[in-house]
Amino acid sequence: MENFLFYLFSVLTILGALLLVVNRNAVNGAMFMIISLIGMAALFLLLEAYFLFILQILVYAGAVMVLFLFIVMLIDVEKGPKTRPDGLTIAASIVGLALLLLGIIAVFTTDSATSALPEVTKLPEAASAAGIPFGTSVRGYGYGLFTKYMLPFQVTGFLLLIAMIGVIVVSKKITASGDAEKEGPKKA
Repeated sequence: MENFLFYLFSVLTILGALLLVVNRNAVNGAMFMIISLIGMAALFLLLEAYFLFILQILVYAGAVMVLFLFIVMLIDVEKGPKTRPDGLTIAASIVGLALLLLGIIAVFTTDSATSALPEVTKLPEAASAAGIPFGTSVRGYGYGLFTKYMLPFQVTGFLLLIAMIGVIVVSKKITASGDAEKEGPKKA
């Protein structure tokens, strides 16, 4: 039964992510991202990572996606100008596709790297209480996040800051004279 659920939620996650990428409507894309995030949360649940499951549902599928939908509806992306992809967009797409194919080939052709990995087992409760830093508890998760994974945590925060600044820049309305329109009451 666990194998069936794993494959079901994996397909749900991958299908939601693919539909997010190929969809032209931003609101529908955000809905597909919610589906993908819920599938990922279900995979955390199957791994018995209950904290990550709740975090994924509450923070990402809940708060962040509501914020994304609010911003998409606020800037009204559908009324924007239709542009054709330029050379840089096409080059970036080709590089991204090449990296994706290279990663898939590396996963299916490498046998020696996977045999060298340690077998994943659960830590007994006594071992995690005795000072072993990593485990399934919230304390172990926090310890790992702020020690071994501190740099990716800070990079993620920086990327979210850049995204927020980008949304602020995009949401400013540009007038015909090229000036940003100021918010506030309009005088007649």
